[in-house]
Amino acid sequence: MTTLTEKKLDSQVVYRGKILNLRVDTVLLPDGRTGTREVVEYTGAVAIVALNEKKEVFLVRQYRYPVGKELLEIPAGKMENGEEPLQCAQRELAEETGLWAARWQPLCSFYSTPGFTNEKMHLFLARDLRQERQHPDEDEFVQVVKVSLDEALAMLWRGEICDAKSTVGLLAVHYLLAREMV
Repeated sequence: MTTLTEKKLDSQVVYRGKILNLRVDTVLLPDGRTGTREVVEYTGAVAIVALNEKKEVFLVRQYRYPVGKELLEIPAGKMENGEEPLQCAQRELAEETGLWAARWQPLCSFYSTPGFTNEKMHLFLARDLRQERQHPDEDEFVQVVKVSLDEALAMLWRGEICDAKSTVGLLAVHYLLAREMV
């Protein structure tokens, strides 16, 4: 069987930013030709399905500049250098929603869009919730929205929830609850 691996021959960082870097690599393709790969480097992120005893989930509505509209999503955020995924998830849930969770369950980890970025997303289920004070980042404006898990799933199918991490998170929790695995 032929290998599908590509070998990096050269790499040039063309942008270093606050939250990501962009590099352009020249690679050796499996058939011996060379190609170019544009790679967005990102430290990684977490996303949280916060589920209360009534089977309601806490979502955040925020304006997403790259797509030019408000989106409804599960809470999420960027991992800081050296930060463990669970630690980041706890911090992000508190910042965006003001919620504190007594029980945490890792659900899965996945690459958000491996065609152009190395971002790995770590997904958690947060339970036994307690409301505290919301404290988003100074440039972050979010509204917390609480809906039943069933309504969130209906919103997903209607296209009202349309980002990948929320889709994966809501479907994962639905799957686990249907099989009483949580």
